[in-house]
Amino acid sequence: MDDRKLEVLRAIVEDYVATQEPVGSKAVAQRHALGVSAATVRNDMAYLEEAGYIHQPHTSAGRIPTVKGYRLFVDRLGKIKPLSVAERRAVHRFLAEAIDLDDVVTRTTRLLAQLTHQVAVVQYPSLNRSAVRHLELVSLSPQRLMLVMITDTGRVEQRQFEAPAELGEGDVLELRRLINEQLQGKPLTDAPKAIGSLTELARPELKTTTSALARVLLDTVVSRTEERVAVAGAANLTRNGGYFAGSLRPILEALEEEVVLMQLLGRTDAGSGALLTVRIGDENEIADFRETAVVAAGYGPGAVVGHMGVLGPTRMDYPGTIAAVRAVARYVSEILEQNR
Repeated sequence: MDDRKLEVLRAIVEDYVATQEPVGSKAVAQRHALGVSAATVRNDMAYLEEAGYIHQPHTSAGRIPTVKGYRLFVDRLGKIKPLSVAERRAVHRFLAEAIDLDDVVTRTTRLLAQLTHQVAVVQYPSLNRSAVRHLELVSLSPQRLMLVMITDTGRVEQRQFEAPAELGEGDVLELRRLINEQLQGKPLTDAPKAIGSLTELARPELKTTTSALARVLLDTVVSRTEERVAVAGAANLTRNGGYFAGSLRPILEALEEEVVLMQLLGRTDAGSGALLTVRIGDENEIADFRETAVVAAGYGPGAVVGHMGVLGPTRMDYPGTIAAVRAVARYVSEILEQNR
């Protein structure tokens, strides 16, 4: 395919996204400086239609892109439309005001939904890709303790448990020191081995309590498989309901399933926070999302610890959506890096 036909496809995609109407050859020739006549554009459109990049929804109408056409458009994007200076400042200020990780995730989902006018999905930093920053042990009563684990990504996990015997303040301090010495800074994937040696390192009077504490710690670490996600902007789907052949109900129901959402986001590369993926139509392996487009990116301080993205109809402003997801992922990565 030559460059002119690519420009014609680009014009059809851009005009269809903007006007929500099928695009004719005359409109392409008038709105875009291609330097050719409407007849030449018509010939190019015939080629694109025969190749499966566009199609005519009904007789005497213009053309609209197919999934194959959107895919080529995205793959051949010369540049991503950047956020404006005002938008970048607003994003940075809005995210910088977050008070903790929960607030960061909540603000991120709201922000992505507002910027893209699509459904935003954000995964909390995965415990599986985090390290222990600090462990706190709080005495609630002589025998009841609360364990607080804080990861290097700011995620907080809490567990309460009953000690086998009453503990003094000095005992609690000693246990806190022991668990931090053995686990602080360790990746959670390596933590079970260190937890297994805690009881041996405790003094005899605390071995029974340390054993109970080790079980709670292990349960906390193993819970890393219980990933969490946040969703915002589901109402945006209803504004685009006409672009889905069937009912929106299966999509809305799928958005309530965390396992499904993890699958939706999880195909971005875990080794590169900069990598962004776009999946269109049947490229989505989940059946309920085969009429949608998904733009997703990894984020994290140096290495990917979670993913975020947006979901909407295949008739999507891909350059703007890609720019928004990429920019927000970068800002969230910076925030996590600053808080390490």
